[in-house]
Amino acid sequence: MATKTKTSPDLQPTIFVLFGATGDLAKRLVLPAFYRLAQEGLLPRQWLLVGNGRGNVAHEDFRRHVHDVLEEFGPKPKKKDWDAFSPRVLFAGGGFTSDNPGSLLDVLAQSRGSLGGDPQLVHYLAIPPVAFAETTRALGQHGLARNARVVYEKPFGTSPQSFRALDRVVHSVLDEQQVYRIDHFLGKEATQDLHLLRFANGLFAAMWNRGQVESVQIDVPEKLGITDRSVFYDATGAVLDMVVTHLFQLAAEVAMEPPASLGALNLQAAREKVIRSFRPLDPAEAVLGQFAGYRDVPGVAARSGQNTFVAARLWIDTPRWRGVPFYLRTGKRLAETKQRVSLILREPAGPLAGRLPAESNVLSFSMAGDGEIDLTLVAKKPGPALALDHGTAALPLGALPGADPLPAYVRLIHDILIGDRSLFTRPDGLAAAWKAVTPLLSDPPRVASYPQGSWGPTQARKLIAPGRWLLGQ
Repeated sequence: MATKTKTSPDLQPTIFVLFGATGDLAKRLVLPAFYRLAQEGLLPRQWLLVGNGRGNVAHEDFRRHVHDVLEEFGPKPKKKDWDAFSPRVLFAGGGFTSDNPGSLLDVLAQSRGSLGGDPQLVHYLAIPPVAFAETTRALGQHGLARNARVVYEKPFGTSPQSFRALDRVVHSVLDEQQVYRIDHFLGKEATQDLHLLRFANGLFAAMWNRGQVESVQIDVPEKLGITDRSVFYDATGAVLDMVVTHLFQLAAEVAMEPPASLGALNLQAAREKVIRSFRPLDPAEAVLGQFAGYRDVPGVAARSGQNTFVAARLWIDTPRWRGVPFYLRTGKRLAETKQRVSLILREPAGPLAGRLPAESNVLSFSMAGDGEIDLTLVAKKPGPALALDHGTAALPLGALPGADPLPAYVRLIHDILIGDRSLFTRPDGLAAAWKAVTPLLSDPPRVASYPQGSWGPTQARKLIAPGRWLLGQ
């Protein structure tokens, strides 16, 4: 395949086992990411991809499936690249449980023989969370856990109790250093700039505290619905799908104390430490919603009360952030699709106090695409009068000289291959996240209906008053 010069270390031979290989997650995200790694020359020189599922699918049939996936979701396969990629793609059917490994053991034995030596095993669990525990036990039962790396999709548990039970199973089979709990928001280019901009620039380091920041908004509205994953979503909802995972992780990126280094252990420790300072969410400071027509979606219970929207006020009880509200908002079938983190700065004292345009001192990070940093400033409007206006200076990260950005899943799968855990979650942080969200799960406010294409229930505007959401106003 065509390759690009990279700085990645030379990787040992690797067999990448994709559980749930014909499912929606594999189709939309994992298989395209893996193919992109091949295009970029970021896979080991010797590798195999083994898909696993319940059906008995021939290798050629699975290759055609992968080709169709890439035609639909990209990167579109070119003949020369595909001819080099496809022979390394195999399928092991018959499912995989402790009692019955299907054909996976046979296919892996053949794969090890073709690669030679002792290849690294990477198991990617692109399967429903309810299957995580049994698949983990099966890996141990059939001797596939030794020195392997195992990737778990979100959510890691569906309640505090199920999280603890799953964590016990995982650690009965695997050492923590083998475990990669993936949250693709941590792999986004702009997410990494949330801490890098601050630690590398004195201007921003000096204002990153309660004395300079009035509030923080973490806003991830989506125009998309839940048609392709309705059964999963109706059992999960916005709070579990987004808040306890993506939004809490973004809040931790903003609020962490400077780590001793940006190495994996120190960065993880700083992120997880601040999550332990999240004050449990108060249901009185949260708004839940469900878009009109949700119950008509095939796969959704006829009388479902599941939330598809959540807005909440989060407090972080550290000396740096005590008293600063973090406003979280996300939902389906909203007016726009955005992914934005914004720090709203306090109005400075002095002769212009009370005269500044609204929301005119804002540092924002767009998480979408390659990412962008925006700084909104006040300036005098040119002319004879003292007229104030605000403008925005934008820094698209992909426009930096020599930039070669990778989509989040591509970046994270590459980190798994090289053994870098700095952008993956730890169990202590997840335990603290579950503790923080428990009151909202135990005693949720009434779920309010909202029109499709709107910005959610009107109560969300009251939640942030006297301020305003920067998006949708």
